[in-house]
Amino acid sequence: ALCFRVGGGMFTGLVEGCGTVTSVAAASGQLRLGIRPHFAWEKPLQGESVAVNGACLSVEGWDGFSFRTYASAETLACTMLGSLSRGDEVNLERALSLGDRLGGHLVSGHVDTIAHVNSVSERGASHCCRFSFPEEWSRQVITKGSVTLGGISLTVNACGPGWLEVNIIPETWNATVARNWQPGQPVNMETDMLGKYVGQMLVYFLQADLGIQQEVRRDRSRLSLEFLREHGF
Repeated sequence: ALCFRVGGGMFTGLVEGCGTVTSVAAASGQLRLGIRPHFAWEKPLQGESVAVNGACLSVEGWDGFSFRTYASAETLACTMLGSLSRGDEVNLERALSLGDRLGGHLVSGHVDTIAHVNSVSERGASHCCRFSFPEEWSRQVITKGSVTLGGISLTVNACGPGWLEVNIIPETWNATVARNWQPGQPVNMETDMLGKYVGQMLVYFLQADLGIQQEVRRDRSRLSLEFLREHGF
């Protein structure tokens, strides 16, 4: 059967597996990474999209064991990729194929901001992780909503201005780099994509409605006895 992967990258936040950074080459504020997947991966196509810790990158080459990828200055400014070192583990997810099941939520791989781990504590067999992040993104984080942290699709258990908590089940903990998270560690964060579109649409409609109301008020302000006399009333 033919399998077409979505161009430009669209993901679910269901990490396929981890990989190890095999090389880091930085120059002129840009970065090239070599990454070896820990799981079976048929030869990646040149230019295909892969989420590395939740950041959408393009494959530049494959040597049979590792793939090479590039991060621009813009990507480095918005993500924690610049802090990676040789030997670090990363979460990996290939772009969705048409017809794939959407097990997590829609993830673009366009990181919004960097969150920092505040605490990690055991809750039965699970782990509760608390993060802090720039407060300006709080309006896009809601309780029981979706968030992507380090490329992992998670449900927000609790949240407030500039913070959120998530619960990580054993399967996710063992299969991802979440098991390595420590207080103070930077983690890529992407808020729910559908929430962002809905929020932007509401802003647009509110602005449009405000414009209409202002226009009506301007028209009403022109109605006066003098205005009516001047126009023959």
